[in-house]
Amino acid sequence: MHHSMHRRTFFGAALAGLMVLGSACSTQEVEATDHTLVFTAIPNENTTELQQKFQPVADYLARELGVTVEYKPATDYGASVELFKNGDVQLAWFGGLTGVRARDAVSGASAIAQGKVDPQYHSYFIANDASGLEPSESFPMALKGKTFTFGSDGSTSGRLMPEYFIRQETGMAPAEFLAGDQMNFSGSHDKTAKLVEAGTFQAGAMDYKTYDRMVAEGKLDPNKCRIIWTTPDYADYNWTAHPVLDERFGAGFTEKLQKALIDMKDPALLQAVNRPEGLIAASNEDFEGLRQLAVQVGLVRQ
Repeated sequence: MHHSMHRRTFFGAALAGLMVLGSACSTQEVEATDHTLVFTAIPNENTTELQQKFQPVADYLARELGVTVEYKPATDYGASVELFKNGDVQLAWFGGLTGVRARDAVSGASAIAQGKVDPQYHSYFIANDASGLEPSESFPMALKGKTFTFGSDGSTSGRLMPEYFIRQETGMAPAEFLAGDQMNFSGSHDKTAKLVEAGTFQAGAMDYKTYDRMVAEGKLDPNKCRIIWTTPDYADYNWTAHPVLDERFGAGFTEKLQKALIDMKDPALLQAVNRPEGLIAASNEDFEGLRQLAVQVGLVRQ
């Protein structure tokens, strides 16, 4: 059903110019004697499953780069940014918004890779079958007054972009348009899906790839938890590298890391980031349009 829906491309030409603002984190503040590359990922799914999925990625990078590599789980989206900001991790699989926040906090940090699908990402607005909400090609105004759950409050596909489209289409803040006293942040996409499926909330917004994967794996009933709207496209997930990497491992190391990520072809490795299509190069400029929207909505300071 949803594949037949017409989706508008939200971002046209990339916004020119790189704006890396916010407090700078000097690489001298990061302990450079440690020769382990530590990476993390936003916990957009069950954290135990992520640990199992990312360990093979750590092993792969260690073989390719000839250095010790360790995966460090993050408790929530904000914690992943703090780990990067403090230099506790030097590489992270971020969502669009968490990536923007991390690069704003660490001068010289750079987005180096993204999924082939990430330049044209989108969210699903989903609804419980008993809600009375029906699939629509245009924004579902019937959401007005419904109970609703976002994902993490730091999620691009589960919060920033759904909130932006609610504001754009209705002229109201989510708390005004929805049942504001029952508006929720589930913490992750899989939790959003299960809360809506159970009828705990009438509707929600989530990452389309997580929804599609859960349905394919039999973890979600698409008849009970239905897609009612597919958003226009926007840029999302990315691997972001800390500027301390070249200082720690030698000039050109970040480029080697970028190549290793892009060359990652094993389906088991790509499953960790739910990108079976593979990875491509990324740059900070790819996410400048997203950054400007986050500023508009008030989730990032100008």
